[in-house]
Amino acid sequence: MRTFRNTLKEQIPLYIFVTVLFLMGVVFGALMVNALTLEQQQDISRYLGDFVTNYKPGGMQDAAGFWSIALLNLKWLGLIWILGLSVIGLPGILVLDFLKGVLIGFSVGCLIGEYTWSGLLFALVSIAPHNLVLIPALLVCSVAAVTFSLNIIRSRVMLRRHGSMAKPFMNYSLMVISMAVIILGISTFETWVTPVMISWVAPILEQASTASTL
Repeated sequence: MRTFRNTLKEQIPLYIFVTVLFLMGVVFGALMVNALTLEQQQDISRYLGDFVTNYKPGGMQDAAGFWSIALLNLKWLGLIWILGLSVIGLPGILVLDFLKGVLIGFSVGCLIGEYTWSGLLFALVSIAPHNLVLIPALLVCSVAAVTFSLNIIRSRVMLRRHGSMAKPFMNYSLMVISMAVIILGISTFETWVTPVMISWVAPILEQASTASTL
């Protein structure tokens, strides 16, 4: 228990760093919406309008939809794990955290830019719920990956030690596996619960879209 506390205390600066990096990505993604050309804005507006108009809640609520969502999230997690196994992958982990923030910030920014308060409500039910668990899971794995990579740098490069890395590798891999289980759970929520929540809000967006075209 004491070892866990010490480890957590040592990793707090890393948690703060990757969280700030992710939040910077969110802000950057939101600002990217303002940099879009008129044609790009019209394309996004048309896509969102078609999505809201033709949305059917049962479209992804099956096993195929679950595995599609789960594999996408697990691929992101797997990439973080792989990058953490090497020294040269360290910057890639940070880039992935930033890009995840950009994707979320851009998505929310597009919805708010197109539908204002209705778009914010849509983002709160379609993007926020599962990401409240998914993002912390990915950030925890990112910190574990960065820590493992730094251990490699300290033991192999700086201190020239050649001791066994089996235990740190097992701890790192077990952490990733535990986060993978959590991701499977949140993918279940995203597959069967999120579409129902979206169906509640979609009519509001459709009304807002119709009103904006009048």
